[in-house]
Amino acid sequence: MIDVKARKVVALAGGVGGAKLALGLQLALSPGNLTVIVNTGDDFEHFGLAISPDVDTVCYTLAGKVDIEKGWGLQGESWNVLTALKALSAPTWFQLGDRDLATHMERTRLLQAGWSLSQITEHFCRLWGVSSHVLPMSDQPFRTLIRTQAGELLAFQEYFVREHCEPSVAEIIFQHAEGISPAPQVLSSIEAADLVVICPSNPWVSIDPILALTGIVPALKMKPVIAVSPIIQGKTVKGPAAKMAQELGLEASAAAVLGHYTDFVNGFIYDQLDGDIFTSDNYPGIIKKTTNTIMKNDEDKLGLAIETLKLGERLLENTQNND
Repeated sequence: MIDVKARKVVALAGGVGGAKLALGLQLALSPGNLTVIVNTGDDFEHFGLAISPDVDTVCYTLAGKVDIEKGWGLQGESWNVLTALKALSAPTWFQLGDRDLATHMERTRLLQAGWSLSQITEHFCRLWGVSSHVLPMSDQPFRTLIRTQAGELLAFQEYFVREHCEPSVAEIIFQHAEGISPAPQVLSSIEAADLVVICPSNPWVSIDPILALTGIVPALKMKPVIAVSPIIQGKTVKGPAAKMAQELGLEASAAAVLGHYTDFVNGFIYDQLDGDIFTSDNYPGIIKKTTNTIMKNDEDKLGLAIETLKLGERLLENTQNND
């Protein structure tokens, strides 16, 4: 019998929900058996510093350094620089803690010295004692923009943080060079994986940027893939996924999330609070499973990870039987 801990798993993630399940998977698997491919569409420059919000949230979470209450930033943070900036009437809508600033300063210095974002992320993870592999989705610039229904074009962090997700969304735009490539090791990590997990991240702004990269979807179609819904009873625990879905003319539901991934997903996990929302005719061939997907603590994160891996074993058994 295969030891589930020995499986090699790739997780696609962005945001707090993605980071939480990534931690659960890290706890459930043997050290080094998890690779997390992280959205970089939220990346931007602020005060001349290169900031990678989703990459940092995943790394801080896996390192046990994240502010648990917020879900982002560093625990035990101080805010002296932010206070001084406010006194200078500087733009402080994007909160940068003192220790967090050190991360961005060193990332910027290393980028200017010729390091890639992948190399920098690996370097930071090694220093922070992260046993898993964290890969930015690309080393090339990729920017997610939000066109509001009022016609304004906002960088994602402007929409998400400065405007508190309040503007109605008319369109999500991905801005990048033609033929942008996944970062080194991204495709090879998927090829080497036993299982791919799409974390409960926003499908439209956290996962879609990863899927937009050349070669990602064809690689996923060759693997057992499980998606975990971030939408529970028409709402999200954190973030604007449900609100965005409605504004884009979609249903805010777990079923809509599965419909978004149906071309390459073999298994789907949604919250037990949604009950029996699927009939046997809904997406036949995709195994659906209900469980608790609300991750309030590490026990919840580990529990969801274990349920995900168990479903992964069913998918792998089906694949072997079909062979």
